Amino acid sequence: MNPDRSFTLVLSGGGLKGLAHIGVLRALEERGLMPTLVVGSSIGSLIGGAWAAGVSPAEMEKRALRVRRRDVFQVARVDVAFRRLLAPALYRREPLELLIASLVGDVTFRDLQRRLLVNTVDLHTGMQVMWGLPGLIDARVADAVAASCALPGIFPPHEIAGRAYVDGAVVENLPVRLAAMLGNGPIVAINVAATSIRRQAHETEGFAATYIRGLEIVMQTQIEDQLRDWNGPPLVLVQPRVEHISMFEFDKTPELIEAGYCATAETLDRLGDQLHLVERGMHPTRRLRVLVDEQRCVGCGTCVVQAPKVFRLDARGKAEVLTPVQTWSPLQGTYVLGCPTNAISVRPEETAA
Repeated sequence: MNPDRSFTLVLSGGGLKGLAHIGVLRALEERGLMPTLVVGSSIGSLIGGAWAAGVSPAEMEKRALRVRRRDVFQVARVDVAFRRLLAPALYRREPLELLIASLVGDVTFRDLQRRLLVNTVDLHTGMQVMWGLPGLIDARVADAVAASCALPGIFPPHEIAGRAYVDGAVVENLPVRLAAMLGNGPIVAINVAATSIRRQAHETEGFAATYIRGLEIVMQTQIEDQLRDWNGPPLVLVQPRVEHISMFEFDKTPELIEAGYCATAETLDRLGDQLHLVERGMHPTRRLRVLVDEQRCVGCGTCVVQAPKVFRLDARGKAEVLTPVQTWSPLQGTYVLGCPTNAISVRPEETAA
């Protein structure tokens, strides 16, 4: 990769799993790569905002390791007790806003030396609003980031110039569409909201756990729908292996940062110096062989519904793979997890029999 070539970095939301973005920035920094534009949602906007304000990945890591639950989540006891269902959110806004201000400072988008866009949604109109665009550069970065982190129900909406804004992830958790229109060169998109793992029963007990799991599913489904037929500029999708970690776990920070670093470094190493030479579409790709275990298959047809170009039911009512060897982008193959009997598997074609 040529450090002189421009590219856009898109950082998704995903709760504390977004601390992986710190590792992403470290991997880029080690290779002398600086994005010409960063677009962030939710915690992606916080990490992106800190970067745009001049905070180094090393300093971000030091700060992240010191953050505890009380620094972010303090129950809004008065609102919940007295206003009940009219309470604006479960948690108070002040701790998170203090944390944001300590990272990005008291600056406007106009003051930033690095280009940043922060993804939010106007709560009353439902329209996506990107702070940092021309005409929206006089807002305080801390206000825009606080709005982007205002996950409905968890934190109250954040007011800017008399209007209420919430987390942009409710519309586009990985805002690559606007990045394609507003940036130059390829897009490197970091998705920390992947759900390619089954949760155990104890991991979905209670309101908070159920709500968070629902958010994970919604965000990943949204991303898959938006990117399924991507035909914009070259898009390099990096998905750190953080799907086994809950959105609000505070004791996984080192693992999260390392996962972001490793996933980004591995992807960049695979691409070599080819980022600005890849064709339109999603990258990196890999060749895999899709297999069906006939003993496990019960012929439910779920795979056929999800991927009719890949599967059909044979005369016995068992799933049959139409094209066993396939070239997958990072988002393909979700039907493997969707099989209720775990009858579908894949393996690299180089080692397939």
